[in-house]
Amino acid sequence: MAKGPRADEKSAGKARRAVVPRSHHGDWEPAPDRGDPIAVLTAENRDRIASLVPVRWGRMLESPFGFLRGAAAVMAADLASTPATGIEVQACGDAHVANFGVFASPERILLFDVNDFDETGTGPFEWDLKRLTTSAVVVARGAGIAEADAVGAARATVSSYRHHMRRYASMSVLDIWYSRVDADAAVRALGSAPGGSFKTALARARGHTSRAALPKLTELTDDGARRIIDHPPLVTHDVGADEKDAIGALFDSYRASLDDDRRVLVDRFTLVDVARKVVGVGSVGTRCFIALLTSDVGEPLFLQVKEAEPSVLARRPPDVANAVGGEGRRVVDGQKLMQAASDIFLGSASWRGRDYYVRQLRDMKGVIDLSALDAGDLARYLELCGWTLARAHARAGRAAAIAGYMGGGSVFDDAVARFAVAYADQTERDHALLVDAVWSGRIEARGGV
Repeated sequence: MAKGPRADEKSAGKARRAVVPRSHHGDWEPAPDRGDPIAVLTAENRDRIASLVPVRWGRMLESPFGFLRGAAAVMAADLASTPATGIEVQACGDAHVANFGVFASPERILLFDVNDFDETGTGPFEWDLKRLTTSAVVVARGAGIAEADAVGAARATVSSYRHHMRRYASMSVLDIWYSRVDADAAVRALGSAPGGSFKTALARARGHTSRAALPKLTELTDDGARRIIDHPPLVTHDVGADEKDAIGALFDSYRASLDDDRRVLVDRFTLVDVARKVVGVGSVGTRCFIALLTSDVGEPLFLQVKEAEPSVLARRPPDVANAVGGEGRRVVDGQKLMQAASDIFLGSASWRGRDYYVRQLRDMKGVIDLSALDAGDLARYLELCGWTLARAHARAGRAAAIAGYMGGGSVFDDAVARFAVAYADQTERDHALLVDAVWSGRIEARGGV
């Protein structure tokens, strides 16, 4: 394999240090004209289902980490004011620590990977790292972990990303695309200390299938059919006549987005029931549905239909909005580019001026219980996240430039860890603003939902 172009790209990445010194990534001071974060989030709510907005506020009110999870738009705006390397990748856009987890590949192998792509788009590679490391500090503080260990976990995240990116920079294009972090590799990387928590997550993930979910999520009606159980306001059939009528046409649009072989697969299933479902933190209030389908031999399949809004990165290619599926297509394309393997039912849809993406609701998905990790466990887990993020970014083809910019020392690691601490402080201040807004009656929050 010719080394010239790769070496040139690495040199170009290194040359970017003269434009944006690595140490400058540690700087964070809110701009004098920084917008009110509560106003930014309120603006996001304008087109959401009004009755669910208090649930979103309630989930963000629970803790600074809850706020961080729901405030991707706030952090994206803040990151846009920081020094940028100009080395762009397909970014997650919301790479906090809870958006990593295990799921099954089409070959039924459990993989560890990034697992949320609502905000995916083109952006500087360091933005994902800064959000991930910030979330590490916020989570550590919330768990009562010493500040020095919280900073150490953030630094370990960047160090892992840097070391693995250097390895990807020397690999062939195909080897990068074949690379994956399977469950066994994840267990080896974590070592024995957090093995209990991670192995528990793996065991639970293997049990998360549509067949196992059927008796938990549905009930038999008088005529012997299956119906999704209502748990208002989180799961409800009260979606409005217009939305009910739209579901069939929405699925036609979804079907058209699939490759021919996947279309044949989907055609073997019949739509049985649909209900609205509240998911996540930042997505609460968007139009999301859970759909029950059954195959021609009676096997169940649960699909999640989720509204896709414009990415908070706001850096998408200009032709995306005109593509079939619009913002849903953006999410699907970003997921396929970043993940080692994607859901075989992944697709997009557009209907009545709104964009959606579709995926399986349960397909051996699992997350680790972060509250069960001590300082050492958390650092090792974040090293795994850093490795995974490096692999996801490397698939876009900029590994050599990123490796050249970061270099072999710890200058970049230290800077990003310093930013993480400063922005964790900012997150706590913003969370306090939300608390004040709720207590003053400026906004309504519904907790415990």
